[in-house]
Amino acid sequence: MSRMGDVLAGFHAAWEFESDSVLIRYERGIRTPKLFSALGERRIPLAAIEAVTLEPGRRGTVVLRIVPRPGADPLTEAAAGQLKDHSDPYRLVLPAERDALAEYYTDELRAALTESGPAERFLVAAPEAPLSFKAYDAKASFDGRTVRFRWFWTGASSAKWKAGDQSFAVSELSGVEWRSPEVFEGHLRLLRGEDLPTQADQDPATVVFGLGYGAVHESLPFAAAVLAAVRRGRGPMAAVAATGPRRDPADVAERIRHLGDLHSAGLVTDEEFSAKKAELLAEL
Repeated sequence: MSRMGDVLAGFHAAWEFESDSVLIRYERGIRTPKLFSALGERRIPLAAIEAVTLEPGRRGTVVLRIVPRPGADPLTEAAAGQLKDHSDPYRLVLPAERDALAEYYTDELRAALTESGPAERFLVAAPEAPLSFKAYDAKASFDGRTVRFRWFWTGASSAKWKAGDQSFAVSELSGVEWRSPEVFEGHLRLLRGEDLPTQADQDPATVVFGLGYGAVHESLPFAAAVLAAVRRGRGPMAAVAATGPRRDPADVAERIRHLGDLHSAGLVTDEEFSAKKAELLAEL
């Protein structure tokens, strides 16, 4: 491997080569992909790297790329191949005149690799909790142990609204399904055992993305953090939607007002309104 501390700077990122890892520091700026800015920096152990490639890029550039081992990085596992090239955190774009230097580091990295095939555990650190983002129909939050969905009455389906805000302990989950907000029907679904998923807008374990909601740089790190916590088996055994932590009284009052709006619009029956109102008041 090259001398410890060697740095190769490209567009939007710089790679620092160390004896056992590559430290990627992402730039912050208007032209930097938002996912890079959100990630800040990432340390990639050599044991997490399957291969290294170097190929011509567009408009007089060359592209140095790390290919992570399957199962080594929670971010790429959650992305499941959906990231576009410009948002690939393992892709370093360099001016073509630096191709000789890029080739040198490519050879150095390749010579240092000793592992291949699927990794038994995540080797790259996940984004750190707490994390949150706004989807089209809910605000999603994750404190490292529990995922919470707080529905927006303006976006949530009646099925989700009637089910009430949801809380899922990590120990309840078997995985995460992320569908990019850049495609039709993007969503974040929490997987639980063998439960057959229903339609995303009807599933209380799913938040739906939309134009301007659940952006990649917010929802993907969130999904990766939850997935990593699930794999570690972290989290308390008990935390269910109907018995979450006590709420702020102002929050309960706001939810009751929203519930009243739905009741006035005929979307919630008298019985449902009374039951849900009592449930909310019980959380004080």
